[in-house]
Amino acid sequence: MGESSRIAGTDGLRADARRNRGRILVAARAVFAEQGIDAPMAAVARRAGVGVATLYRRFPTRDALVRAAFAQQMEICARTLTEALADPDPWRGFRRLVEKICELQREERGFPAAFVAAFPDRTAQDARVREQAERDFTVLVRRAQAAGALRADFHPSDLTVALLSHCGLVTALPHDRSASRRLVAYLLQSFRAEAAHGVLPPPSALSLRSLPLAAGASPGQRPSRI
Repeated sequence: MGESSRIAGTDGLRADARRNRGRILVAARAVFAEQGIDAPMAAVARRAGVGVATLYRRFPTRDALVRAAFAQQMEICARTLTEALADPDPWRGFRRLVEKICELQREERGFPAAFVAAFPDRTAQDARVREQAERDFTVLVRRAQAAGALRADFHPSDLTVALLSHCGLVTALPHDRSASRRLVAYLLQSFRAEAAHGVLPPPSALSLRSLPLAAGASPGQRPSRI
């Protein structure tokens, strides 16, 4: 073993272990994009060129691998929400948030399911993060409505409906960016206060926590595959 392989970095990993971790995360994003986040862990290991045992040493559960693979995208979502709240123009902040999440859905095909998977309350920290995100988004909605920009009957659950609609489009047409952008533009125009005509049906009871994680899977029933 070379000296460089034995030297640990600031994250406590040796250089070779760090390289393996990086290969696994790249492979995971590719496999999840092709097969969904319920793809066999062995498929990720094969794509990364490592043994299954090595993969499980780095990521003992599928959830840990999904979260690590899309950690950067989740951080972007969180940062965009923070920036939206800080924007003096609440509609501009709201619009940029919707556009950014949809852009991530479009550009990183495995991200939509990973985004949903981040919301179930598996730990107390998960619950705190989710609850804070929900509160922050509700504050943003109320500000945009108070400014007269966002329609008064917009409900926070409408964002889930919009993201699910967009997810369906990018899943069916993964390479058609123009269709994605046009749908997002349509959605944002429909959210404007001046677009409100008549009475809408009651809002959906959908939430990010209750959505299925993959096509054909019932909420809370994700198949276990090795």
